[in-house]
Amino acid sequence: MATMLQPWASDPAQSRGRRHAEAPAPTRDDFQRDRDRIVHSTAFRRLVYKTQVFLNHEGDLFRTRLTHSLEVAQLARSIARTMGLNEDLCEAISLAHDLGHTPFGHAGQDALDECLRRVEPDSGGFEHNFQSLRVVDVLEERYAAFDGLNLTFETREGILKHCSRRHAEELEQAEPGGVGHRFLARTQPSLEAQVCNLADEIAYNAHDIDDGVRSGLIEHEQLLGALPLFSRFHVEALREAPALAGKRLLYETIRRMLSVQVYDVIYTTATLIREHAPANADAVRALPPLIGFSPGMRGEVAQIKAFLRQQLYRHPRVVDTTEGAKQVIRGLFEAYRVQPRELPTGHLVADYIAGMTDRFALREYERLVGTAPIPAQ
Repeated sequence: MATMLQPWASDPAQSRGRRHAEAPAPTRDDFQRDRDRIVHSTAFRRLVYKTQVFLNHEGDLFRTRLTHSLEVAQLARSIARTMGLNEDLCEAISLAHDLGHTPFGHAGQDALDECLRRVEPDSGGFEHNFQSLRVVDVLEERYAAFDGLNLTFETREGILKHCSRRHAEELEQAEPGGVGHRFLARTQPSLEAQVCNLADEIAYNAHDIDDGVRSGLIEHEQLLGALPLFSRFHVEALREAPALAGKRLLYETIRRMLSVQVYDVIYTTATLIREHAPANADAVRALPPLIGFSPGMRGEVAQIKAFLRQQLYRHPRVVDTTEGAKQVIRGLFEAYRVQPRELPTGHLVADYIAGMTDRFALREYERLVGTAPIPAQ
């Protein structure tokens, strides 16, 4: 049974619409239609071979951009369902939020940003959220009548989680009052977009702990000593099931951590909504952010992020891989600039590189430059 939408939820019947007018679908509302277009897109399929933290060749069970996006969608839908928000819009935003990510995760993004700023200082560099919007607005080539996927304003707004002023001004000039406007006016996006932002954070903190332990770069005992939230649920799990050990104990602890964060968001948000009492979805935009953690949970989440940054993302083995990944992106960028005929017709260098999977980027590097500094799958 569908959950009844609250007055402050995004209603597809009240959508601000698409950039190109289309007749309604007979069996789906506009947000469901957005979700389906995203799932069938080429960029979505590519996410299966794009790095989250660990490259594909390092293990079959590590998260990829695709599995991360699915986990974000699950968390966002769970929160939205409980709060009477629009689940389909949350799912569409979650599944599309990383479509613009480069190969090799944040290392690839940083390297491409450096390359762009070096050759085009006024370009604003590379931002994966801006690129995700560019994918759904321009780069997907599936329809006769328009470029991109022609998604609704609400889905596009949620995809653009962050945006520099430079890129916001570009968007505003091309589409006055559109998805870039809130970054200039300093207003908020829909509650569904806010839910997806937080679900993204909850998901990657949890699965990076899991992947970090699986990889051997993080020890279970380190987590107990550094993270009170982890330690609390580790103790609770053992109290209820003293024989738990190994990966089963790890999974049980992470599962409980996920649940308490989701419940904290739901309870905290309910309090904020009662306090601010938005009359409708548009009223949300002029208010402070309404989806968030309690102060106590925000502090514990900050501890998790700081721990992962120091113990996982800056681990020597990860750093070695990311340096190799940056070399691949820089090499490809220079190769295409020197040999533009190697690019498919009509493609820009940054768009083409950003759309690559990890393994395709490595094959192209070996073809155009030489032996890759990291192994291909």
